[in-house]
Amino acid sequence: MGPETKTCQNCKQSFVIDPEDFRFYEKIGVPPPTWCPECRMIRRMVWRNERSWHRRRCDATGKNILSMFAPDMPYKVYEQTFWKSDAWDPLSYGRDYDFSKPFFTQFQELLVAVPHPNLIQKNAVNSEYSNYTVNVKNCYFFGGAATAEDSGYGFPPNVRIRECFDVHTMGDAESCYDSVDIEQSQGLRFSQSCVGCSNSYFLYDCRNCTDCFGCVGLRNKQFYIFNEAHSREEYAKRLTSFMPGTFSGIAAAREKFNELKLGFPRKYAAILKSERVTGDDIVNARDCTYCFDAKREVQNCKYSFRVLDNTKDGYDGLTAWDGTELFYEVMSVTGQRVIGSACIWGGFDVIHSYNCFDCNNVVGCIGLHNKSYCIFNKQYGEGEYKELSPRILAQMDEVPYVDQRGRSYGHGDFFPPDLVPFAYNETLAQDYFPKTKEEAVAMGFRWRETEDKKYQITMKVEKLPDDIHAVSDSILNEVIECAHEDKCNDHCAKAFRIVPQELQFLRKMNVPLPRLCPSCRQMERLRLKNPLRLWHRRCECNGSQSANGRYRNVAAHSHGKSLCPTEFETPYAPDRSEIVYCERCYNAEVV
Repeated sequence: MGPETKTCQNCKQSFVIDPEDFRFYEKIGVPPPTWCPECRMIRRMVWRNERSWHRRRCDATGKNILSMFAPDMPYKVYEQTFWKSDAWDPLSYGRDYDFSKPFFTQFQELLVAVPHPNLIQKNAVNSEYSNYTVNVKNCYFFGGAATAEDSGYGFPPNVRIRECFDVHTMGDAESCYDSVDIEQSQGLRFSQSCVGCSNSYFLYDCRNCTDCFGCVGLRNKQFYIFNEAHSREEYAKRLTSFMPGTFSGIAAAREKFNELKLGFPRKYAAILKSERVTGDDIVNARDCTYCFDAKREVQNCKYSFRVLDNTKDGYDGLTAWDGTELFYEVMSVTGQRVIGSACIWGGFDVIHSYNCFDCNNVVGCIGLHNKSYCIFNKQYGEGEYKELSPRILAQMDEVPYVDQRGRSYGHGDFFPPDLVPFAYNETLAQDYFPKTKEEAVAMGFRWRETEDKKYQITMKVEKLPDDIHAVSDSILNEVIECAHEDKCNDHCAKAFRIVPQELQFLRKMNVPLPRLCPSCRQMERLRLKNPLRLWHRRCECNGSQSANGRYRNVAAHSHGKSLCPTEFETPYAPDRSEIVYCERCYNAEVV
């Protein structure tokens, strides 16, 4: 069987299904997809609300709780402790399957009936303001973290971090601030894509560097400022002159740092210790195609984002980790043989289910713990289940669900947009595939207008002290206006407070007070990352310099003085201003 070109049901663009794709779909027993990879990714992302939370009442206890489900949505929501208790039974909501109705029509009815936890947390200590977290302690406003302590304003995936604020995608990091894609580092401020670095400001793409300021592409260096070497004494003197504890000093340094970044070659993609892969942010992986943020022994995955820790043999995953195998169209899963499901933590043979923990052989279930052989939250014997479940999966294709825009959904498809419990702009989809209200609604998603909370602003950002050491504890009582003043498209909160833990950290790290609300700060960090898309391009090394003449090579390259012939798939679009080199040319300049 050769490749086939299909037309996406959603965006009407063409996409290709390769022979190995057909073999995978046959292996797990699902029909080929009818949506293109990007639309499928968006369809999964709208089920992940990491940081848009609401105040509402617990439907069981009446307690005022924080919830990812808005109070005006028709869902029952229980606070975490009660939801995990034996005070209620998810099987009491079980129902017979009606073969005269589409599967997803019945699933939507069950979704409204079964109570949901207000947030997704496991082993959270003193971390009320957190979601999609495991083993977190003393964390504030955190989403998507595994093993984090004494940290705040961090969004996923953050793994094994301590005392970090305003961070995104960190691993084995300590005392880092306003940084992105950092591994095995400590004491970094305003840095990105670094490994094994410490006690530095404004680093990009550096390895094993310490006591550096404003540097790009360095390896094993110390006491460098804007890529120039200094003695220990010179470094200390010049560092003081940059006034890193002041907002004005940081703004000036950032401008010069950004100029240096644009003038230095970048590797076509962040791929390390991997074989036969395409995508970005890939480490220790093999045989992965169109994958992003795939790290730590990932194998045989395709069209996936955030696949980690021995995950293998899966397509269309959004956050799959801890040995997950044989998955398709999933969001936030650990387990084996999981299809068309979301928030499945542990278990195997889980099909079209939501928020189930350590369950096996379940179809269309919601909110179950440690159950087996269940369909639509109804318990069956093993024999009954094995007779009924294949009939239901076949009926999904015979009687497909058709949404208001005429798009049909059968076995293997992720949940239709009609069923999403969140608005588009509350979810991860808006972060990575931002859309206007009109565009989101046209795709069948809801949109939530920003609530006017009528904050009583007590301090304008221009009145904030420039120097962190001039900030008194009274700042904790202020309601600070966000510098964007809700004039951006970043889900601006309009105002924010400085919390005690944060102020102590900023003083320790010698960095100034932020001028943006947490949501706008998060979007500023996300804009530093590459999109979840690939373009076919050619290396821009032209022998002795870059093709645009902005960068002069420091080493001789294997292709001599001619234009490098290497082609690749890259997340850098052709119209971007960065200088993009192939791996060999890049290594000649930085290693």
